[in-house]
Amino acid sequence: MAAKKKAVSSKAAATKKTVAKKKTVKKAAPKKAASGKTVAKKKAATKKVVAKKTAPRRKPARKTTSQIGPVPGIAPYQEKKGEEYMNERQVAHFRDILLTWKRGLMEEVDRTVHHMQDDAANFPDPNDRATQESEFSMELRARDRERKLIKKIDDSIRNLDNNEFGYCEACGVEIGVRRLEARPTATLCIDCKYLDEIREKQTG
Repeated sequence: MAAKKKAVSSKAAATKKTVAKKKTVKKAAPKKAASGKTVAKKKAATKKVVAKKTAPRRKPARKTTSQIGPVPGIAPYQEKKGEEYMNERQVAHFRDILLTWKRGLMEEVDRTVHHMQDDAANFPDPNDRATQESEFSMELRARDRERKLIKKIDDSIRNLDNNEFGYCEACGVEIGVRRLEARPTATLCIDCKYLDEIREKQTG
């Protein structure tokens, strides 16, 4: 009897194991394939994500006409077909540029003088005194460069009055409207300026 009970119990344990294996196999069975609609939705979503990632970057805004040349607010000269070089309109245009530029530089010089007079102080701390002196020396160097530039502007205005503005001092060719707008105090054409820079490099 005991042997029969052991055999029955061993059969029962074996059947339980097989049932458990079948259940695990059922659980691990592959899922049903997704329907056509769900696949299409997933594809559309991935396309949107890719489109967002590869969206073209915006180009930086171009400079406005008021930012061209040394004087802001003055629009570039619009040349007419066949018009004479350095006619009355062009002379008036460059005179306006030079006078506006000079006025702005003079205002900067006055502002610096007032700033140095108002802010000059005898600091007890040597570090503060050194900082102030270095700031003042930098400003003075900048104003000295502007003073030299004002002299060049005055020379250009004198050339305008004498009908000599806009022509190369070395070879006598036209400097050109666009070059003069970029640098109104230019006295050399591009070729002569290039040769002049080469000579400066060679002489050290």
